[in-house]
Amino acid sequence: MSSPLISIIIPCYNQGKYLNESLLSVYNQTYQNWECLIINDGSTDDSEKIAQEWVYKDDRFKYFHKKNGGVSSARNFAIEKVKGNYIQFLDADDFLDSKKLELSLNALELLPNDNKQLVLSNFRMFLLNTNKTTGPYCFLRKDLFTFESLLYEWNASFSIPIHCAIFETSLFDEIHFPTNLTAQEDWIVWVQIFKLNPLVYFVDKPLALYRRNPEGRTKSRSLLPDQMIAFDMFKTILNKDEFYGLSKVLISRYYVEQKALKARLQIVKSSYPYQTGLMIKKTLKILGLLKISRKLFPFFLKFKSKIE
Repeated sequence: MSSPLISIIIPCYNQGKYLNESLLSVYNQTYQNWECLIINDGSTDDSEKIAQEWVYKDDRFKYFHKKNGGVSSARNFAIEKVKGNYIQFLDADDFLDSKKLELSLNALELLPNDNKQLVLSNFRMFLLNTNKTTGPYCFLRKDLFTFESLLYEWNASFSIPIHCAIFETSLFDEIHFPTNLTAQEDWIVWVQIFKLNPLVYFVDKPLALYRRNPEGRTKSRSLLPDQMIAFDMFKTILNKDEFYGLSKVLISRYYVEQKALKARLQIVKSSYPYQTGLMIKKTLKILGLLKISRKLFPFFLKFKSKIE
């Protein structure tokens, strides 16, 4: 088996408390021929200190500092500097199984060389301890890895954590992460890559660990603005029929979600507590006590919380 160089890209913005563990998972890889590009995206915590310690420990780690521009900007910055035949992305709060590179490269060796290549693995989730994992938020299968599935089923039946994959570097000759998105940027990239019809090998083992980070960017803000920007970007990526098909899928999806929301709301309105509350409200209104009760209610809740 040949020993191609694998470039691992780790963008980091104020994730110093996770960075050491992430870099350790790189250091412990059973496959040795790698370089790891740590991109400090304008952090104000101790990320630089942690990264420099690893650079001093092993010169396969490369450290770069840039002005804050977001995760896409940091990844694009690194793509321009990689020397490897393949690229492994890894967010600073996630983790790789020690055999991720080895098993992925073994799989790539089985693919013919007449087209672009990538290998995907499955994943599991963790909160604090990588030895205590839970099942993934979606189950990946080989039949999902098509252009149509990536375009029409993303966020509905599945999505793929970026560190599940190892990509042939040349896939990014013309493809970059969109810097005007703070979420959904992976979706844009995945669709563009699969539009190139790459050869895909699937290792159905949880070689990537995804942290359930409550402070993560997808947990702390609405995804709707980014979804709208992503939809608009697809106009320049897709042909007319593909974009029309995506429009139909998204409209249908939001209609179904709205219908389900209305059904749940109707169940709530039909419930005994809700009907009791309406009856109390009407009684207070008849007695002229509704305005007073509205003023007293916040104090009641505050008092109740102190007792509990």
